[in-house]
Amino acid sequence: MSAQPNTLQKSKGKETKVPLKVVSDQTSAPSSQAPDLEKIAPELSGMLRVLTCGSVDDGKSTLIGRLLWDATDLYDDQRETLRRGKTVDGGNPDFSLLMDGLVAEREQGITIDIAWRYFDTQHRRFVVIDSPGHEQYTRNMASGASHADVAILLIDARHGIKKQTRRHVAILDLVGVKRVILVVNKMDLVDWSESAFRKIEADFETFSWRFGFWEAKAIPTAAVSGDNVARASENMPWYPGPTLLEHLESLPSRVTEPTGPFRFPVQTVLRDSRNDFRGLAGTVSGGSVRVGETIVDALSKRSAKVLRIATMDGDLEQAAQGQAVSIQLDTDIDVARGAVLSKADTRPVTARVVEARMVWLSETPYDPRGSYLLRTATDLTPVSSLKIRALLDLESLETHPADVCGTNDIALGDIALGRPAAIDTFADAPETGSFMLVDAITGASVAGGVVTVANPEAAEADETTFVLTRAMLERGLNADLSDQPQSEAEFRRRANEVALILRAAGINVEIESAADYSI
Repeated sequence: MSAQPNTLQKSKGKETKVPLKVVSDQTSAPSSQAPDLEKIAPELSGMLRVLTCGSVDDGKSTLIGRLLWDATDLYDDQRETLRRGKTVDGGNPDFSLLMDGLVAEREQGITIDIAWRYFDTQHRRFVVIDSPGHEQYTRNMASGASHADVAILLIDARHGIKKQTRRHVAILDLVGVKRVILVVNKMDLVDWSESAFRKIEADFETFSWRFGFWEAKAIPTAAVSGDNVARASENMPWYPGPTLLEHLESLPSRVTEPTGPFRFPVQTVLRDSRNDFRGLAGTVSGGSVRVGETIVDALSKRSAKVLRIATMDGDLEQAAQGQAVSIQLDTDIDVARGAVLSKADTRPVTARVVEARMVWLSETPYDPRGSYLLRTATDLTPVSSLKIRALLDLESLETHPADVCGTNDIALGDIALGRPAAIDTFADAPETGSFMLVDAITGASVAGGVVTVANPEAAEADETTFVLTRAMLERGLNADLSDQPQSEAEFRRRANEVALILRAAGINVEIESAADYSI
């Protein structure tokens, strides 16, 4: 089969997914003839973040351990410790011990927490994020997936695709991982059968085409013996494609060129009165901005020109995606932590209601009467109401109407916010289009998700909703504040805190409309 990326095509304003082609038969040069990536494609020589995922006992830690053993310069004492330890099939060392660092993991033989491992090969630097396969620790896998450039999805050749495999695929799509390596492991336990590999490959293609993957490369391996991990297998001459390591070395790194609209979530305000400096500090989450350009606060709609872009290493003429900077404006507009700066023609939505896809991470089921907060890039917003509309069926991958949600469920829901918040859809701007739901009382994370629709219209308030007005605050809590513009940020901060406290006490609360009270 030839490569056929799963591209997204625009049709009448909607995204249409072209079916994914699982690629398995491409030929590749042997490792000794690996190309000079820096000369051919400089972007390929950067660091690659690789997630391992899949169901429990499919061999994730063993696979990465074997890769480290064969392709990297492990310390001599590490190799000696493994040689003296227990052995597995064929008298090989237990390579999983290179990844499973917790005592409980070694005792139980499963991965519990995410293990991060950095290593270099002759051509590339890698960061491996080894995630747990057990259903109980799905939240850890979701956390790791949010950092990945590519995912290695392991499947046991004896058992094929499992429910947890499907859940992990859905989460990869949810967090925006676009490249998947389908590793069919333990081929030695099915007598190196090509038919067993082809069946799993076809099954994966059948159910994964509806997700937004650009490419999925299928590779048959036996992690314990190292077949097709870092060296080509003599036991599977029917597979002419690259080894896992060769394919990893050919993949592009995280996109470093500025993409999408300019977004700058403000983390804090820096002041230096002696030098008359007031800077808005944060990390550019999308696009770029230059000195002299006009930017706008998405909520207040106030604008100013960029006077200076300061960093610890000196001033810049331009700041791009991923850079942490402090932006000084030619006019002091009232913004504080939680604000999102953008360009006037590409502002995020001033949202009051969002439609979202989310994975429920808490062991406590969804409670429609619960108190939740929405945490975006740097903002924390009271949630007036959270309604579950549907759940994803992991067998059929269809959504079915539902109003309940439990641990590890992938749900569609509507979130009404207690005040306007600057939010994008995930497709337009991933950093400002993703969120965490937080329990307002305990502070625990209960769900993570992405925004599919952001609506500026407020949900219809019911009779139990308490509206916190500006006049009410001026008479009470904020009576000591002056009418000066610099007092506005403190006014908004206090209003926010009152709303959070009321919401934590179980009271549905909204802050006065942005048309009358810009917060």
